Amino acid sequence: MSKSDILRNGLESKSILKVGGAFDAMSAKLVENSGFDAIWAGSFGISATHALPDASILTMTEFLNVSSNMEDACDIPIIADCDTGFGGPSNVSHMVKKYEKAGIAAVCIEDKTFPKQNSFLENSKQELLPEKEFVAKIIAAKEAKENSNFMIIGRTEALISGLGMKEAVKRANAYEKAGADAILIHSKQNTPEEIFEFSESWGGTLPLVVVPTSFPTVKLDELISHKIKMVIYANQTLRATHAIISKVLEQLKNSASIDDLSVDMTSMKEIFQLQETYNIKKQEEKIEKDLKKMGYIN
Repeated sequence: MSKSDILRNGLESKSILKVGGAFDAMSAKLVENSGFDAIWAGSFGISATHALPDASILTMTEFLNVSSNMEDACDIPIIADCDTGFGGPSNVSHMVKKYEKAGIAAVCIEDKTFPKQNSFLENSKQELLPEKEFVAKIIAAKEAKENSNFMIIGRTEALISGLGMKEAVKRANAYEKAGADAILIHSKQNTPEEIFEFSESWGGTLPLVVVPTSFPTVKLDELISHKIKMVIYANQTLRATHAIISKVLEQLKNSASIDDLSVDMTSMKEIFQLQETYNIKKQEEKIEKDLKKMGYIN
């Protein structure tokens, strides 16, 4: 099965899918090793690793390269955060073809104007495309994919932009009709009540996806009871990484030796295991045996 098939099967067979955010191949592998169902290749995290704002600055190719590295390193599905789709319908069509060929299981596009600004940025403009223009992007995405199980997640920022519940429901209905495979409903409220109101108001049949960054106290059983099928922990790995690296560097700068560090660090052996370094020796031993069989080694 393709990774898209695996993701679809998971949505059908499990009460909710847990998706861990990653920003490079190593963090993606750690998400996989921790038992998550899928990996979120988030544009916020990837932009941060380039020390750039999450503001549509990196190109599609740069985002795709990172997502492809994750795909090469991992066996579970990758869901790529593709912001506004890198342009109009033709750009979205090209994007879908590239991401699907790279083995990515799903892409998520949002209905903001280009260039987008991060949803949680204070005093920012959260302007949405006219519904018709975003519907055209979803149609283009649907027509471009080859595997019917490759997922197009339509993300509406109607609640983020302040346009209200009625607009969010209206857009979700339009995106489902256009061919989206799931709806990501986003909110920056500090409780999940707005999300729950949406799930109760919306009469669609597609899987609902949430990113509980701003309402971290929500419980999984609450999400499940409100028909949420996928929860994405989008940026916690990035923020934890930033915190620990900053702490280690501060202590190193002010310490007489490495031994003075008061933070826990992974052992070299654990990094070797992550890299599958020990498999090199096994591979070399197998090649040597094959060479002996072929008469190249006595």
